Amino acid sequence: MTPPAPSPAMPDPGMARTRIWDLPTRLFHGLLAVTVTGVLITGWTGVMEWHFRLGYAVLALLLFRLVWGFVGGRWSRFAAFVHGPRSVVAYLRGQAHPDHLVGHTPLGALSVFAMLAMLALQVATGLVADDAITYAGPLAHTVSGAVSSLATGWHAEWGKWVVLALIVLHLAAVLYYAVVRRHTLVAPMITGDKLFPSATPVAPSRDGAGSRWLALVLFAGCVAVATWISTIRP
Repeated sequence: MTPPAPSPAMPDPGMARTRIWDLPTRLFHGLLAVTVTGVLITGWTGVMEWHFRLGYAVLALLLFRLVWGFVGGRWSRFAAFVHGPRSVVAYLRGQAHPDHLVGHTPLGALSVFAMLAMLALQVATGLVADDAITYAGPLAHTVSGAVSSLATGWHAEWGKWVVLALIVLHLAAVLYYAVVRRHTLVAPMITGDKLFPSATPVAPSRDGAGSRWLALVLFAGCVAVATWISTIRP
């Protein structure tokens, strides 16, 4: 008799499940998506009190990701997905290094850095913005009026559209990989795990209790810094 085909729910015996995204990274990703969405909505609808609160939350998350990029799990560290031009070209030609298919691909890494950089710019300009009517950022007094005016214009106009464009591009890339490449990016960011051939084991990310407690302490420190910045006044 021919043995029955394995159920789709059953793992392929030739594949091994490996932890790629540690819990702190996954929580960061989810919280950043929620807070950035909230910042955009409250900014457009004029609910400024919550716009400010969520902006400080984004600041705390970005500070955490900056630190976690050096001490987090293997595939969450910046060193794991900083790729040079040759790596990007090789990936586009279908000659990617095996490690490029584990965490962030070279193109995915570029999108991550672009998103983090633009969000950091939005937060920075918001902190020094001053519309001269209803709101002045806590650090507006530390820069000249010309710089504050330039920051205000960018933050309220061009900046939010650039962030929105990057979000749309990110979602389009996720959809492309799911539909065209048959490679889901969503499930690993939820579960933390990916399947790889057992014959070619992949080094997992550290994601134990010690690592998670470290992340909690670091995040608490980042929240404290963001809260302190929010209270600065001339």
